[in-house]
Amino acid sequence: MALYEHVVIARQDISPQQAEQMNEDMKAIIEGLGGHIAKIEYWGLRNLTFRIKKNRKGHYSLLAIDAPAPAVKEMERQLSLNEDVLRYMTIRMEELDLELSPVLARRDRDRDRRDDFGGDRPERPERGERPERAERPERVATGEEA
Repeated sequence: MALYEHVVIARQDISPQQAEQMNEDMKAIIEGLGGHIAKIEYWGLRNLTFRIKKNRKGHYSLLAIDAPAPAVKEMERQLSLNEDVLRYMTIRMEELDLELSPVLARRDRDRDRRDDFGGDRPERPERGERPERAERPERVATGEEA
C-alpha cells in the first residue's frame, strides 16, 4: 500500500463538529476499501490566502493515510461531490510523519508561551522590595515658568 498526506479545506459556515464528521466519513471510506488512517489533525478555522468560492476562511484538516490507490481515488471522488469542500490535495509520501504537524506544534508552543506570561504566574524570587510603580515627583512651581 502507498502512503499519502491529504489536506482538506471545508467551508467556513459549517460547524467544527461537521468538519470532524467529514474527517470520520473519509476515514470510513479509506478503511472500508482496505486502507488505514495513521493520523487525523483538525487545524481549525483558518484564514485563506485568497478567496475561494466567496469564502475568506476554511476548516483545515490533515490526514496521514496508508491505503491502496483505488481507496484514495474513491475518497477524492466523494470529496469532489461534497458541496462543503472548498479544496483538497493528496500527496504521495515516502514515509509518514506521525508527529505533530508544524501548524499544531506552533499553536501549542504559542499557547505555552501565553501560559508563561498569563494570569497565574509563579511568584518571583525575592531580591528585595520593589515598588509596584514609581511615583512621579510633583512639579514644584517656580516663578521662572511661563
